[in-house]
Amino acid sequence: MAVASSSNVMLAIHEKKTTPTDLYRPLRLYIASAYSEREAAAADDDLCAVRDLRAAAVEQPSLPDPSSLEQRRDALLAYARALSLVEPRFPISPDRAHVHSLTFTWHDAFKGKAKCALASVHLERAAVLFNLGAVYSQIALAADRATDVGIRTACGAFQSAAGAFAWLRESGVAAKAVAAGATTVDVTPECAAMLEKLMLAQAQECFFEKVIAGGKPPALCSKVARQVGIFYEEAYAALSAPPLSQHFDKTWVSHVQLKAAQFYADACYRYSLDLHEKEQIAEEIARLQIGMTALTDAKKAARGVAAQLLDSVNKLESSMKTNLERAKKENERVYLMRVPAASSLGALPAASLVKPSSLADALDASKERLFSSLVPDGSMKALSKYTEMVDDIIRTQAEKLQQASEITRVRLKEMDLPDSILSLEGNITLPFDLKDDVEAVQISGGPAGLESELQQLRDLRRVNQELLVQTEELLQKEASEDAQFRTQFGSRWTRPQSSTLTKNIQDRLNLFAANLKKAADSDSLIERGVKENYPLMSILDKRPIESALPSISRPIMSLDGNEDAIVGALKQSLRQLESLGAQRAGLEDMLKEMKRKDDILPKLMAGVGSHEDLFKKEIAKYDPVCADIADNIVAQEQLLLQIQAQNEQFAAVFNLEDYKAARERCYQQIAAAVAKYREIKKNINEGLNFYVTLQEAIGKIKQQCSDFIMTRNIQCREMIEDVQRKLAGFNFSSSSHTSMQRNSSVPADQSSPSPPPHAHAQPSYAAPPGGDSRPGYSQPEPRPAYSQPYPPSYGAPQQQPPYGTPHPGQYQPPPHQPPPGHDYGQPAYPGWRGPYYNAHQPPQQPGPYPQPPYNAPGAYPPHQNNYYRPQ
Repeated sequence: MAVASSSNVMLAIHEKKTTPTDLYRPLRLYIASAYSEREAAAADDDLCAVRDLRAAAVEQPSLPDPSSLEQRRDALLAYARALSLVEPRFPISPDRAHVHSLTFTWHDAFKGKAKCALASVHLERAAVLFNLGAVYSQIALAADRATDVGIRTACGAFQSAAGAFAWLRESGVAAKAVAAGATTVDVTPECAAMLEKLMLAQAQECFFEKVIAGGKPPALCSKVARQVGIFYEEAYAALSAPPLSQHFDKTWVSHVQLKAAQFYADACYRYSLDLHEKEQIAEEIARLQIGMTALTDAKKAARGVAAQLLDSVNKLESSMKTNLERAKKENERVYLMRVPAASSLGALPAASLVKPSSLADALDASKERLFSSLVPDGSMKALSKYTEMVDDIIRTQAEKLQQASEITRVRLKEMDLPDSILSLEGNITLPFDLKDDVEAVQISGGPAGLESELQQLRDLRRVNQELLVQTEELLQKEASEDAQFRTQFGSRWTRPQSSTLTKNIQDRLNLFAANLKKAADSDSLIERGVKENYPLMSILDKRPIESALPSISRPIMSLDGNEDAIVGALKQSLRQLESLGAQRAGLEDMLKEMKRKDDILPKLMAGVGSHEDLFKKEIAKYDPVCADIADNIVAQEQLLLQIQAQNEQFAAVFNLEDYKAARERCYQQIAAAVAKYREIKKNINEGLNFYVTLQEAIGKIKQQCSDFIMTRNIQCREMIEDVQRKLAGFNFSSSSHTSMQRNSSVPADQSSPSPPPHAHAQPSYAAPPGGDSRPGYSQPEPRPAYSQPYPPSYGAPQQQPPYGTPHPGQYQPPPHQPPPGHDYGQPAYPGWRGPYYNAHQPPQQPGPYPQPPYNAPGAYPPHQNNYYRPQ
């Protein structure tokens, strides 16, 4: 069956045909005779199930639509699993004691007239596996490869078909069928191998279509195409050899032959495109000529191939001819390079992207329940006994092998081999745990990187000190301004002193300062530790660390000059010892593989001869492996004695005892350096964490101080306005009634002239030279009493007389009264419910202090960790 998709023609396999066969009656008769009628009645359902499975899998005609093909595939898988359960329970053969009345008849898939009829379940299993591969190939051919989903489906189905044919060959089913008397060629191991390669070729061809459609580079396309050609070449070689050479139709052979040539030529064509891009014109010409020759030869031998395939080959040949003519012209006019001979060129690279899909899981019958009660008791007991015998052999031999390997390991370690030989050659290695420690140190920066981390400590300490000084200066400036106004206004300045409100803040700042001093002392200890221990730790900066280890040196003077001969003999013995170890591993794997394939259940159920004779015969196949194991162990013991003598001579010549002592001292030095580095690194990390945490805490305090000062400035302005209103009202009443009583109650240091009659607003005063220009931090200039010392953030408030209507032309401030319940004698801290102290409000945004350069977890207070040490 051949179908064309685009220009690529592919093949599918027809299923083998069979005749209806009654499984129920022969199998039931065997159960009744070998077991009992009761067992036969109990197995009725299983017998009917097997009969129905065969009818659905091989007796009903298949339909070409995809859904029917998938149902056929599932039915074949189910029947194949059922046959796996039938084979060990029902000995089907012409023997009168077996199921002798059951015969399976199958026609050849490629020559329908040829058929084979056998009383053998092996023929049935081989035919079912063959049909499973055929159905998978039909599913692949039915897929629409013009779509991505279709090409994936086709590729997977072709690989599954290859897996079915590979299982038929590798599991021994085909060989057993032939041994049982199968005469049709289609179920032979040779045919299964050929069909496996053919399916892989078509699966790889699907990948080739995909990479071409995807516009992949010519070099990749060439590799994929070459592997397609290799698979087709292997299939053609099998078709050309007996027993397949005279069995298949000539069109099949021609198709496979032409496909092999086509994809070889296509690989040459794609490869030449890549060569043209690299301007390797001479090889491009040679590759194109080789590909065209292959196409020409294949076309001459092609007979009866599909027209679509010929069209595809002709198009490829035309493209190659065009490129060849262009390349020759360019070479003659520009490059003038000599075209290499075909024999001088290397093979084209190939890339295999497919493999046979494993059907082990799909064919696993371990979970099936068919005939689970039909296990002959005698056969099972005999099988269990045989299994115990095999397990005992394998267990004993495995223990011997493991003991021999352990003896080798211990003896070599005692002789310090092969480390001493490696040291002589310069291939020195550290113990694994010590090497891991050194690599961790080097990854983290090593001793050379400690200075940068110490600089980080210094920078963080400086930032914290600067933040602390800035915060203290804020508080000192506010206290100085408060004291100035208290001196200016005397008893009328009724708000609390700054020192009483900032006591808690000042205590915390003092605590921070003390912590910083302790941290500075700790930093000094760390820096001193780095300086004192750097000579010890500097060994960790060597890369590779093995360069710091001592090595074995050749003797300066040699009496006989046989050092090289001693070393060479010892190395040769070590290589022989290594070969013996590899041989032991192979022998152990061989034993396990033999046990895995050791299935004597069919022989036990056949009942030919006594069980003891069968056991002796089957166990004897393990004797050669056991003998090889014994020889290996004896050879190893002799070789170890030889190595011991050679090593003693080697140690005497190269003074190994001094080398071992020096190496051990170096190991100890490296271990001590790692321990000291980790200690210092831990202290530095604690310091960094401390400073980052302290910086956050000082930043919060600084923000709190800024909020406090802002509130105090607002209080200050409001209190000044209130005092000025009261004094302005007093002056107005005194000029109207010419009374001196209120003047006598005003302190002399607070008297000042009234505002001039033409004044409409209080003047704004700039900050004094050199003072802080930030709002709320300007120092007041000397000015008359009651004048406003701070420039208001908005227009200066106008004064309002305390009584009656103001005089015409006198300054008229806007109405302003303090809020109800306002008391200037109440402090802003700690009773003030401002945003910083209100626990129900979100925290304030941090003030303008330097952001921490490092982030480290941990809560304040920072002095609670072990960063500080007793002085």
